[in-house]
Amino acid sequence: MHDNQPRTIALDALPEVITRYLTAHRSHDTATAVTAFTGDATVVDDGHTYAGTAAIEGWLDRAATEFTYTVQLTDARETDADHYIATQHLEGDFPGGTVDLHYRFTLRAGLVERLVIEP
Repeated sequence: MHDNQPRTIALDALPEVITRYLTAHRSHDTATAVTAFTGDATVVDDGHTYAGTAAIEGWLDRAATEFTYTVQLTDARETDADHYIATQHLEGDFPGGTVDLHYRFTLRAGLVERLVIEP
């Protein structure tokens, strides 16, 4: 019986495409980060939905310049082969100064189809 509860996995056990996205996003490498997404991907962040690679690329560019912060991957969970949650701890000059964000990934054919970022 599978209850679809996410189970903790080693940080380095996340799929390559997720690691590629997180690493590229952290280093403000938008060109590499956007390669992690399907052409029809959606990203939901801070109450906004970005659909398609052009919108996602614009969101990544804005996110890279809006605030200065450090990022540390603190937790990784797997629900099934296509659903992962990566938790990152951010500290910086944004309102509140620190936050733990959950990056909820849905994969399709080895790429990110949907990403929801929420506290």
